[in-house]
Amino acid sequence: MRKLMYTLLIGLIAAALTACGSNDDAKQSKNDDQKTAQTEKQKEAQEKQEKQAKEMQKKLDKQKVDEKKTVAVVNGKKVSGEEYNAALATSQNQYQQMGQDPTSKEAAKQVKQQTIDNLVGQTLLLQEAESKGYKATDEEVNKKLKETKKQFKTDKQFKAALKDAGITQSQLKSELADSIKYQQYVDKDIQTPEVTDKEIQDYYDQFAKQSQSQASGSKEQSQMPKLEDVKPQIKQQLEQQKKQEALQKKVEELKKNAKVEVKL
Repeated sequence: MRKLMYTLLIGLIAAALTACGSNDDAKQSKNDDQKTAQTEKQKEAQEKQEKQAKEMQKKLDKQKVDEKKTVAVVNGKKVSGEEYNAALATSQNQYQQMGQDPTSKEAAKQVKQQTIDNLVGQTLLLQEAESKGYKATDEEVNKKLKETKKQFKTDKQFKAALKDAGITQSQLKSELADSIKYQQYVDKDIQTPEVTDKEIQDYYDQFAKQSQSQASGSKEQSQMPKLEDVKPQIKQQLEQQKKQEALQKKVEELKKNAKVEVKL
């Protein structure tokens, strides 16, 4: 009898343990199901984003031209489709950063015009820099090349990036040399007026007014930083604006005596 009771007791304990184990398993299974569902949703969202990105890239690529095509001739210098495509990517990116679709009908026209205008302007400014005698030494070019390579963890990654861009290291060095000459010219020949305290104050007040207007319909009111805390950033922004305005003015002057033929 005792043996039977012992056997039954063991059975009951085992059953109880199994039940407990089943409950724990059920809870774990539920948690696993929730995690799996979340993972699946994240995966679906990621796949959707990737699909949209690929579709957008296809549209962006359609705006490209034949790399060997001459898109413009500036004072006898041919501007290639390869150069156009590189500048096009920058223009497209600017539109996307502003939340606009660069492939829409109207934006596409603006992107095309902006790209060709930028290319012609850069070519004219570089020609002016060379006519002024600005040069890039081997030492300066190699230094720039070294700085560029530092952006990549390995030499293999650097070479892969060159391959993706469709250029050789020799071509990159040539582009770096042009950028050095261009920067020398801009720094020394393009004079811009200094940014005044009044301009900084006006910029700050305008930004504060816009921020207040945008936040008026929102429950959360964002607090504006103090002027002294953001003054260096505002000054830098205004300096860049003035530099761009001065460069554009110079380009317009150079165009008056230049022979520019757009073939796009």
